[in-house]
Amino acid sequence: MDDTVAIALFRHGLTEANKRQVYLGWTDSPLCTIENEKLVSCKGNYERIFSSDLGRCLHSGKLLFPANDPVQLFELREMHFGEWEGKTYADLKDDSFYQKWLDAPFTVKPPKGESFAEFSRRVESGWEKIIERIMEEDIHRSAVMTHGGVIRYFLTKHAPYVKDFWEWDISHGKGYELIWTRDGLRRGERCILLQEVPLMASQNG
Repeated sequence: MDDTVAIALFRHGLTEANKRQVYLGWTDSPLCTIENEKLVSCKGNYERIFSSDLGRCLHSGKLLFPANDPVQLFELREMHFGEWEGKTYADLKDDSFYQKWLDAPFTVKPPKGESFAEFSRRVESGWEKIIERIMEEDIHRSAVMTHGGVIRYFLTKHAPYVKDFWEWDISHGKGYELIWTRDGLRRGERCILLQEVPLMASQNG
């Protein structure tokens, strides 16, 4: 329908650091070799692609949307984990401050990193830029290539039903497409429809 707007949220492909389960915020990591084979050109026919400016998102976007030059937004970066960047749970488990963060991740701030409130304000600013561009250019279908934490935040705010931040399953093999009426999106309402979008050429490969 002409009065609807779709925004698809995609997480970047699996990286070498993701495989090691390290905290990967603003530190970058190359995609696993297998991702270059599994990520295929997306059939969504998106008019505009927005992306985090980090390499793992830009590389994933090039694989999925080879014909589109993304609008790069710093605001779409993952949370900055500060001194914990590149470290694993095993590296940090004996750190008492880290344990406090695990107990209260929405209030405790990683050393030299971002608090959840700071992360939220930054990501919200990026969302506002996306919506402004959509309205100015009369875009009906767009995609956002970003990170797990960013997608969880957007779904918590904009999905048609309420779920806790950690309840959303944000895998590397699928995305979420949210659909609004244009007036509803302009007014900041929750979307009217949410559907999963598969990305992998083979979920078994």
